[in-house]
Amino acid sequence: MRIFLTGGTGYIGSAVLDAFVRAGHRVDALVRTREKASAVQARGAHPIVGDLTQPDTYTDIADAADGAIHTAIDQPTRTNGAERARSAADIDALVIETLLAPGRAASRPGRFFIYTSGVWVLGPAPAPVDEASPINPIEQSAWRAPHEQRVLEAAGWGTRTAIVRPGIVYGGSRGIVGDLFKDAANGLVRVIGSGDNHWPLVYDRDLGELYLILAGHPSASGIYHATDECDERVNDLVSAIAGHVPINPSVRKVPMSEARKKLGAYAEALALDQIVRCPRARALGWSPSLHTVSRNTPRLFEEWRRGRDAAA
Repeated sequence: MRIFLTGGTGYIGSAVLDAFVRAGHRVDALVRTREKASAVQARGAHPIVGDLTQPDTYTDIADAADGAIHTAIDQPTRTNGAERARSAADIDALVIETLLAPGRAASRPGRFFIYTSGVWVLGPAPAPVDEASPINPIEQSAWRAPHEQRVLEAAGWGTRTAIVRPGIVYGGSRGIVGDLFKDAANGLVRVIGSGDNHWPLVYDRDLGELYLILAGHPSASGIYHATDECDERVNDLVSAIAGHVPINPSVRKVPMSEARKKLGAYAEALALDQIVRCPRARALGWSPSLHTVSRNTPRLFEEWRRGRDAAA
C-alpha cells in the first residue's frame, strides 16, 4: 500500500509510520521542515515538505495514495489557550475537508481515510464504555465530536472511513506517561486531583499496529477504541514509576481549583476517570502486546531514558 500520513514526527504519527514501514508499505509523510524530513526519511518514509494549512502543498501526493491517515494536531503558538484550541480545530477541519472532498474519493476508488480522535470525547466513564457508547466530550476535546461526525458522514461519498480513539499513549520519552517518568526522575510528581481515577492506556507500538490492521481490512469502518483495557489508576502508575527512579520522588496532589488556574481545561482531562473497552478493534484481531504500565515499568523506564538521551 501507499499511505499519505500527517503528523509523521508526532507521538502517535511516529508509531503509525513505523508500523507501516515495518510491514513493507510506502509512507508519504507530511512534514513542515527539512530537519523533520530528514528524520522521517531515516526511519524509512518518504518526506513531503508542506503545511496542513496549505492544501496545495500535499493534495497531489494524498490523491496518489491508497489511503490517508490523519494523526497531526497543529497548534500555532498563541498567548491564549482558548485561541490555541480554536486554531487546532480549524486546521483539523480544513484537513478533513481537503482529504475527504467528494472528487478525491471518485478519483481513486477504494480509498480509505483514518482519522485520529481520542477517548476524552467519551467524557467521564467510571463504568465500562465501548465504541457504541454515547459521547459526552469534556471541554478539552469538545471540538472533536463534530469532526468525528463529519468523517463518518463522508463514507457515503465512496471513501471508507474509520476513526481511532486512542487512550493515553505510553512508550518512549513523549506523552503524558513520559512526563510522569520525567517528573519522577526530577524528584517531584504532581497528580491532578486524588489520583484514584483510571486512565485508559495504550502502548505506542500496539497503537500503530491497529492503524495497520484498519488500513488493510477492506470492511473496517466506523469507530475503534485503542486501549490495553487494564484500568490502571493514576496513583498506581505513579507508585510504580517512583520505584524505578534513582531517588524516590515527592508526590503532590494538586486540587482541581489550583490545577485549572494553571492548566485550564487540560486539568479536567488529567483527572478524568475512564474505563474504556475496545470490542470492535479486538474483533478485527487487534491484541495489545503490552498490558499495564505498572507491570512493565523497568522496560518503559529504559525506553524513556533512551529517548531522553537521544533528544538531548
